[in-house]
Amino acid sequence: MSVVICVYTEDRWEDILAAVASVREQSRPALETLLVVDHNQALLDRLAREYKEAGDVRVLANAGPRGLSAGRNTGIAAAHGEVIAFLDDDAVAERDWLRHLAEGYADPRVMAVGGRTVPVWASGRRPVWFPEEFDWVVGCTYRGLPPGRVRVRNVLGGNASFRRIAFDAAGGFATGIGRDGDKRPLGCEETELCIRLTRAVPGAVLLIDDRAVIHHRVPAGREGFGYFRTRTYAEGLSKALVARSVGADKGLESERRYATRVLPAGVARGLRDAVLARPGGAGRAGAIVAGVLTAAGGYVVGSVRARRGGATFSVAPIEGESR
Repeated sequence: MSVVICVYTEDRWEDILAAVASVREQSRPALETLLVVDHNQALLDRLAREYKEAGDVRVLANAGPRGLSAGRNTGIAAAHGEVIAFLDDDAVAERDWLRHLAEGYADPRVMAVGGRTVPVWASGRRPVWFPEEFDWVVGCTYRGLPPGRVRVRNVLGGNASFRRIAFDAAGGFATGIGRDGDKRPLGCEETELCIRLTRAVPGAVLLIDDRAVIHHRVPAGREGFGYFRTRTYAEGLSKALVARSVGADKGLESERRYATRVLPAGVARGLRDAVLARPGGAGRAGAIVAGVLTAAGGYVVGSVRARRGGATFSVAPIEGESR
């Protein structure tokens, strides 16, 4: 298994070192760790010096356009492993992370395995108003996902792995959907890839195993309602692009269940907690409603832009050195 960590800023220097260290301490050793630097020469040079003597860490420049998707594609192309795992640059993996991911591939039908991402709040604890149903806003596993090792439509990009042959069949991550450094926090590139993959490989199985755990740092700037609103709006924009690409039936399949079952239950819990005078109950209920409305607004705007041709993305084949 190869591990790809995409990085873009020296502000996360200590986080990057911690992420790499957590990979190097795995109970099931990685074949290699690839650090892909997104158009930041100073960071590229600094990391190259840091890991100059490390035979298990390679530092690469993003060979494509700026952004997370192209960085991941660069890592995929350079990786030598039969399975390629992705870890966020501000996360650390538990010691058995790779072992649990690898176990899923005992079934040859399995093309992707993801894990559970736990938030580490900068303030030391979850904001009382922040609903667990919206932990995806900060890149973490959210309430509503089934426990255990289960089949899913898509894995979550910050804690995921794919067989190399999955990229041969479906191509890489689409550029134009996902994140680009500190710009608007778009997402859904892993959703689009997973849907494309299951179409390209009939019978492909995608799993999430909640024993494959990473801990993801949530900076103080993402604990506020302003970021919550921005991120949910951006998710709506991204979902519109995915639906435009793969069709609304498949592109919104999981979201319908989430919106009709998980979120109403979350509102009910919040209102119950408010009645029982528990901290944050009314705030959590209100945040769920606000998040739904904001995401819906982003989806409408994104749909209009997509129909007018103002929002596009592209998928390129992966051409790697390890062929």
